[in-house]
Amino acid sequence: MIQVVGVALVSTFLALIIKEQKPNFAFLLVVFVGCAIFLFLVDQIYEIIRMIEKLAANANINMIYVETILKIIGIAYIAEFASHITKDAGQGALAAKVELAGKVLILAMAVPILTVIIETIINMIPNG
Repeated sequence: MIQVVGVALVSTFLALIIKEQKPNFAFLLVVFVGCAIFLFLVDQIYEIIRMIEKLAANANINMIYVETILKIIGIAYIAEFASHITKDAGQGALAAKVELAGKVLILAMAVPILTVIIETIINMIPNG
């Protein structure tokens, strides 16, 4: 974590210095460093996904649900990352659209899981 914070702080200071002369380069630096930090985390993300899948398999949980939840989490992170980049570029309206698209995709992916939960609850209610 210290490495990530160090790189982020150094790039922030560089971006502030460069921004006075070349604002476009400052923005590109920030985007590049943001992507580099994301790529740095890919190995940790992969390990987390493997652990969750192993836990789900040991708990006898249907992998389709686990995969769907992982995809939902991925969409949330990607939408937030893209939204922040567009906000940094001064495009707040576009950032809001990215956030909306992420929310709609998450809802669309969650519908099958919600359906199963509702069906399960209905089956638990006694028919009396």
